[in-house]
Amino acid sequence: MHTEPRGALEVADLRAGYGKTLILDGVSLAVPAGGRLALLGRNGVGKTTTLATLVGQTTRHGGSIRLDGVDLSGMNSSARAAAGLGYVPQTRDIFKSLTVEENLVTGLKGRPRCALAEAYELFPRLGERRRNGGGELSGGEQQMLSVARALLGKPTVLLLDEPLEGLAPVICDTLMAALSKLDMTIVLVEQQVDRALDFADRVVFLDRGRVVHAGPAAQAKADSALLERHLGVALAA
Repeated sequence: MHTEPRGALEVADLRAGYGKTLILDGVSLAVPAGGRLALLGRNGVGKTTTLATLVGQTTRHGGSIRLDGVDLSGMNSSARAAAGLGYVPQTRDIFKSLTVEENLVTGLKGRPRCALAEAYELFPRLGERRRNGGGELSGGEQQMLSVARALLGKPTVLLLDEPLEGLAPVICDTLMAALSKLDMTIVLVEQQVDRALDFADRVVFLDRGRVVHAGPAAQAKADSALLERHLGVALAA
């Protein structure tokens, strides 16, 4: 029996912030099932707030969030996670007092313990460190752990907030190679613009809580004037 791919995300006229403070002022974007979207912009334009709003961690003042046609807007964070949203925040949020394996178990969401093998296959380093405490890991290992824990919940959409921040280039390579193997919808916020645009199919630029450009990632990467205008950077040839 043929089943439709899952993970189509549609955001329409999203207005949100913290309390009465409005950060997002009418953000709309769409990612097809299995698509990869880079959400880019200068610091403070609303990228992190967009991801936090998708998972229900802000005050929504208007607009809608749909996943595979289901409106998530009125759901709490737990219900949105159960519906298929996986979130890796910028802070990583691992349990430093627990071992790597104990951290991963918290992400299983009722799945059998043997599913941990999926995490160790994607990130062999975690298998080597499975008995180590979360606080004993390097920054790169903590990021791998945070991503792996989110994936064990079998989300259909993975939201990543600056996963490469503070990591050595070789660790960035490892992490992006692992993410490239995933067959799911991914929304990536990242300061390393070249890596983000190489990874994504499409890109959305935000400025002051609004979408100011949306289009193919490859075209954006080749348009130095566009990058300079919205990011203040031009990529090396």
